[in-house]
Amino acid sequence: MNITTAIDGTSARITLRGDIDFDTLSPLRSAVDALPAHVTDLLWDLNHTAFMDVAGLHLLFAPAPLDGPDRRTTVTGLRRQPLRLLLLAADVHPHAVDLTRLLPDTPPTDLQQAAPEQP
Repeated sequence: MNITTAIDGTSARITLRGDIDFDTLSPLRSAVDALPAHVTDLLWDLNHTAFMDVAGLHLLFAPAPLDGPDRRTTVTGLRRQPLRLLLLAADVHPHAVDLTRLLPDTPPTDLQQAAPEQP
């Protein structure tokens, strides 16, 4: 696994090449722990991550440490299998796995499509 961190002001982008599993969870958490305290936005770039197991859920949805900053965490570049895992987890545990927080362009699952207005 190759992990790259780029910081721009209060935003950080962590890009990884490789799978997310329990063997890689520790180095990924270390990358987050190494971020400066002023970083308030964290973007996980998963363009080069073809596989993610439940360790990825722990990484993306674990509560922030009590003494850590409140960070907004988002994900980009989800490939098919990691996306399927996230959707399954959200379906099984909708209150614990909030995809609208992680994927800000995703509408909440409980929204109904409004009927078009009649002229």
